[in-house]
Parts: sequence; structure tokens; C-alpha cells
Amino acid sequence: MGRFLIGVIIGIILVPLCVFAYFKWGNVPVAVNDPPFPQERLVTAAPLNARIDREMVKNPPIQPSEENFVAGAHIYADQCAVCHGLHGKPSVVGTHEFPTAPGLWEKHRSGDVVGVSDDPPGETYWKVANGIRLTGMPAYKDVLNETQMWQVSLLLANADKPLPPSVVSILNGESTVQSPMGPVPAPTSEQKAAPTPQK
Repeated sequence: MGRFLIGVIIGIILVPLCVFAYFKWGNVPVAVNDPPFPQERLVTAAPLNARIDREMVKNPPIQPSEENFVAGAHIYADQCAVCHGLHGKPSVVGTHEFPTAPGLWEKHRSGDVVGVSDDPPGETYWKVANGIRLTGMPAYKDVLNETQMWQVSLLLANADKPLPPSVVSILNGESTVQSPMGPVPAPTSEQKAAPTPQK
């Protein structure tokens, strides 16, 4: 009985105190170059994937087209390339983040998947709109309107397919053609109030 009580005391008091001390004294791996916690990716990926599965819009309100790809390429070059790189030009910044920002125009080591082209457009849209905590991925729902977020999401969903030369030129950083939308504006109050597409 005495050993049992000692075990309970250790479990209830000593273990939480040790965990508190570990955090309080700065031993937690918080720097980018620190090794991750054991199973850190699993622990963070499971709730993220569950949330996306629950909220993801299944049917995009716009369709793939050259016009939407061109608009998406301009948005990508303006907003995304600094971390995710351009076509054939990996980002220097993204490789020094934790977790590393994926190169969205690079082929996976196995197969023909490019970037996130194996993800449904609605999954990419969710990540663009909401961001992902503790990764450096910002939420764009107060920066871009819904159409703009879908344009870049559809573009990335088609990264493994041949794209029009005008789009490739923008993604290569070669195009001098200005975006037909001009600089990416903050959404107006009407755009913010626009209904969200149904799942």
C-alpha cells in the first residue's frame, strides 16, 4: 500500500513538476534548427487533417481556365513564391523554416506529383484561407478574396500538368505582363460578406 501511495504522489505531483521545469527553463526545442519532439509531425498532422476533412469545400466555385491560371500565377508570384519558390527556382527563405515550406513547383522524390497537385483543390484552399499555426503559413482570408484564393488553389492543383506559356512565364519570373487585377487588394466589405460556397 505504501508503494502504491508513493507511486500516486510521484505521478500526480513530481511528473507535472518535472514537465513544468522542462518548459520553464527553456529546454523545449523552439528554434528552427532544433530536432523535433518525438512523433511531433504525427501529433500535429492528425488534428490538422481532421479539421481540413471536416471543413473542406468539395466543389470549387470556379473552373480551371487560362484566365484563372494567369490570375493565380500573379497572386502566387506576389504572395507565395517568397516561401514556396518559383518554377525551377526554389525559395531560399522556405528552406530555413520549420517545418520547411514545401517547394510547390518541385516534383516529389517518387512519382510525378508536383508540389500539392495530389491534394484536392479544396484542401489547398483551406490552407490558403486559414493558414497553419506554428509553420509560418499565414491565413489569407483577410488579404485575398475567395476568387483569388480559388485561382491560386486551382493553379497548384494543376502543377503536374502542362500549363499555358503565359502562366509558365509568370511562374518562371520572366513575365513583364502586369496582373489584370493590378496589385492584390484587401477584400472589400462586400467581398468579406460574400457567402461561402457550399460543400
